Amino acid sequence: VAYRWSFSMGSAYQFHSWRVFVVVCALPCVCAVVALTFMPESPRFYLEVGKHDEAWMILKQIHDTNMRARGQPEKVFTVNRIKIPKQIDELVEMQSESANPASKALFRVKAELHGIWLTFMRCFNYPVKDNTVKLAVVWFTLSFGFYGLSVWFPDVIKHLQADEYASRVKTHNNEHIEDFTFNFTLENQIHTNGMFINDRFISMKFKSVTFIDSTFRNCYFDDVTSVGSYFKNCTFIEAFFYNTDIDDTKLINTEIINSTFHHNKTGCQMTFDDDYSAYWVYFVNFLGTLAVLPGNIVSALLMDKIGRLTMLGGSMVLSGISCFFLWFGTSESMMIGMLCLYNGLSISAWNSLDVVTVELYPTDRRGTGFGFCNALCKLAAVLGNMIFGSLVGITKAIPILLASTVLVCGGLVGLRLPDTRSNVLM
Repeated sequence: VAYRWSFSMGSAYQFHSWRVFVVVCALPCVCAVVALTFMPESPRFYLEVGKHDEAWMILKQIHDTNMRARGQPEKVFTVNRIKIPKQIDELVEMQSESANPASKALFRVKAELHGIWLTFMRCFNYPVKDNTVKLAVVWFTLSFGFYGLSVWFPDVIKHLQADEYASRVKTHNNEHIEDFTFNFTLENQIHTNGMFINDRFISMKFKSVTFIDSTFRNCYFDDVTSVGSYFKNCTFIEAFFYNTDIDDTKLINTEIINSTFHHNKTGCQMTFDDDYSAYWVYFVNFLGTLAVLPGNIVSALLMDKIGRLTMLGGSMVLSGISCFFLWFGTSESMMIGMLCLYNGLSISAWNSLDVVTVELYPTDRRGTGFGFCNALCKLAAVLGNMIFGSLVGITKAIPILLASTVLVCGGLVGLRLPDTRSNVLM
């Protein structure tokens, strides 16, 4: 929660004040560190280091808390048997006492890696093999659809903004302007076959302005900034440029005759006021992340009532169905609404999947199995970002159909997992 909140809030506010950025990012992380400080250590760790009394006290605390929540505070905590994990140090000591420290360290590393490999392969042994395969499918499909669309949504919104901006372009043809002073911003315009004579461009800005087949004669340019603006097939005759950013990259097939350039501006002159869509991408991500809050609350309240599998499969299927509404997303507000709906539905699937994964594995394979599923999750996220990102501005059909199919199929597979609602952890 701290990571998601700090990332989204920091991204949304980083262009206003670095102090706000630092505070918003650091505050939830500090809260998380404080919470971890008061969280008790794992009983398994205490057993591994020989602190049996501490492990027993933590187990008793967990037992008493659970019994009070169930309305049975009088129930006494008893332990019949504790199985202590074998220490890797015991295996190291089995080496010859004459072995040097380097060989002992090498043996320790080899023993650790061998133990990890054996534990990983045990995730594919009976009786958890079938569960591992199904969990891998669900993790992969949910991550592929979720992260793929998370990247696709902001870029599509930005593409819609660009299309809407281009539809409002103003076109000027065969204009003749003489002895005029431009000291204001020209934005989203196309000038074709224009003639500018003895004109002055002073302390002004070109924003998405294109001059085509135009002639500038005896014109003076002073403190001019051009953003997304170009001069194509134009002619400059005896023009003077001072403190401008007009260079060869913006003069396309343009002829320069007896013109001079002095003190040209260097570096990027674009600001976020000029390109509001850059800020908008971060703000959309923030809104999408904020939309998971209701989903988290609903999943926390209903997890034990409707069951993990019903929430997992239902959320994934509903998320896949909600993707079809993207066909009707023709404006920024509609796409943002779809993004919030999609994230709100998907987060319930994530929460229930975390619980199901933990409860399906026994203790000696739980960490390895969960780590394997998370590795598949990251791989699917990378593939989703690459595939969905390459389809922005090309077609809406493929991303919508792909995400819907993947999520629905993953949800149906998730419904085939064993129900762990009332099971005791192994």
